[in-house]
Amino acid sequence: MKLGIGAIGFGPKANVNIELIQKAESLGFDSAWTAEAYGNDAVTTATWVLAHTTKMKAGTSIMQMPARTPAMAAMTAMTLDHLSGGRFILGLGPSGPQVVEGWHGVPYGKPLTRTREYIQIIRKILAREEKLTFEGEHYKIPDTTTGLGKPLKSILHGDPNIPIYTASISPNGLRCAAEVADGVFPMMMDPEKFDTSYLPFLEEGFAKADGNKSLADFAVLPGVTVIISDDVEKARMPVKANMALYIGGMGARNKNFYNDLAKRLGYEEAAVKIQDLFLDGKKTEAMAAVPDELVDAVHLVGPRDRIKDRLGAWRDANKKGWVHTMNVGTPQPEALELLAEELL
Repeated sequence: MKLGIGAIGFGPKANVNIELIQKAESLGFDSAWTAEAYGNDAVTTATWVLAHTTKMKAGTSIMQMPARTPAMAAMTAMTLDHLSGGRFILGLGPSGPQVVEGWHGVPYGKPLTRTREYIQIIRKILAREEKLTFEGEHYKIPDTTTGLGKPLKSILHGDPNIPIYTASISPNGLRCAAEVADGVFPMMMDPEKFDTSYLPFLEEGFAKADGNKSLADFAVLPGVTVIISDDVEKARMPVKANMALYIGGMGARNKNFYNDLAKRLGYEEAAVKIQDLFLDGKKTEAMAAVPDELVDAVHLVGPRDRIKDRLGAWRDANKKGWVHTMNVGTPQPEALELLAEELL
């Protein structure tokens, strides 16, 4: 199993813990992953990571597609690929309507249609076989507003093999990722329930793709929080706070993909309760309503021996081809050491 590390924390000041990332690199971690919401961006932080490492890959998990044109994303990917010696991975996602319309001020549109078109355009730019033209629902290139636009070919010679991953958790999103991308970032992944909560949808997407696509040539990179602590309850609290935010508040009451996923994992009653409490402004109660079992199923918290024992399920998932890279979120150097010792 490969290991990745989360390389950004959201807050009032942009910050990348380079010391921790370099520690991960020295231990054999394969990649570091940056993110963006409506504060720091994912590209500048990925650039910072690449500039301070020599072997580790850096990727965006994710770049918000509505925030930049497909051509701009391709330009960024090609530039960082060249400057880093081929160590950049392009991770994309549609974000959500709250951020897209409320922050970027552009229509959310159809996220899966956008994803398909976006990746098609990027692949055409990277291939550089002809001047860029595209006629889709979200993107029309060249634009014809002034009549002065003309098809262009990238000055940079891009690498068509730059990996493109997408963030997806809904059934349709997983189908789309499997069809058009090289990998996927699932959230709240239970390694023992991958075959029921994720795999069927990925296989349906593979069936739509050209060629004989399968998990053998598709990367699954679940995000996993790791906190070593002898006080399990205390270790769970920040994890529960984050899960309550997503299950309860990321989306509307009738459209929250994270809430739907919690239900798909078998926590329907808890998912409803968490959302009701969160949307009623009772965030502390929503956090308390996150089941211990759900936290323990998808994250690694508690004493060292407890984490070691749970890693058995992740090893089994890796052997089955269900996990390509465990993308670790932790502030603890000792957690990195434990994972490297057990998994690398």
